[in-house]
Amino acid sequence: MIKVITDSTSYLEKQSVKDLDIEILSLKVEFQQDTYREVELENKAFYRMMDGRGIPKSSQPPIGEFVEVFESIIKEGNQVLGVFLSGKMSGTLSTALMAKDMVLKDYPDATIELMDSESNCMQLGFAVEAAAKAVKEGKSMAAVMEAVESMKKRSRFLFVPDSLKYLKAGGRIGKANALIGSLLSIIPILTVENGETSIYKKVRRKKKALGEMVAKLQSEDKEHTVQEIIVHHIDACKEAEKLAESIQKEVDVPTRILDIGPVIGLHVGPGAMGIAYHTKKELRK
Repeated sequence: MIKVITDSTSYLEKQSVKDLDIEILSLKVEFQQDTYREVELENKAFYRMMDGRGIPKSSQPPIGEFVEVFESIIKEGNQVLGVFLSGKMSGTLSTALMAKDMVLKDYPDATIELMDSESNCMQLGFAVEAAAKAVKEGKSMAAVMEAVESMKKRSRFLFVPDSLKYLKAGGRIGKANALIGSLLSIIPILTVENGETSIYKKVRRKKKALGEMVAKLQSEDKEHTVQEIIVHHIDACKEAEKLAESIQKEVDVPTRILDIGPVIGLHVGPGAMGIAYHTKKELRK
């Protein structure tokens, strides 16, 4: 059997994790002397904490956790497939690779495959779910990994920050871009390509930015057939509900609302909105 592992920045629904038998390794957030596992924090409480204590740091799971999980799976006679957030955004994948080398010294016949999703949030989540569904169908490791690569080519993540303060503080986009944006009241629509955050388009108002995201979704539904939509938000549930309603008026595709947790949230900031979706046809080669 193949056991699928991912990290907490996939923000998968608990029921999906249970139904598809997915293992989650948690990243952490650090407020000076206090460290918390992301999966143990309630999102609303975390954002209130950030209001009072400032922007914390994030960190990947320690190597020992990877070793422990890999070994427990291998001892049961199973293979490991890990799909993690972009290696350009976090050291999580590199730590997993180091843990793999350590485990293989003791279990040289074990199979441990690790993949870079080149994204995060539900764009990562879609890839993980694709892998887990392929496992349920009894596919080989090669076929399961191909399901991940296929989903990477058929998914997109667009998001709009409410403020550029958090991106600037975390260095997730160039500081010059953040400064220019704040001076000119420009709101960037951001996306993730080749594992990095990039600017899809710049507009003057957040409302306009959300409309542009929906327009892009409509266009890709016509050309590539959108199969599933996630509306992401960071502590902005009511705004997410409005965005989901506007999407459903334009695109007849199942749409769910999922909030984004602390690790990605501290880099993008409260009030951010996003759309993650995947299509039948490839969006990129």
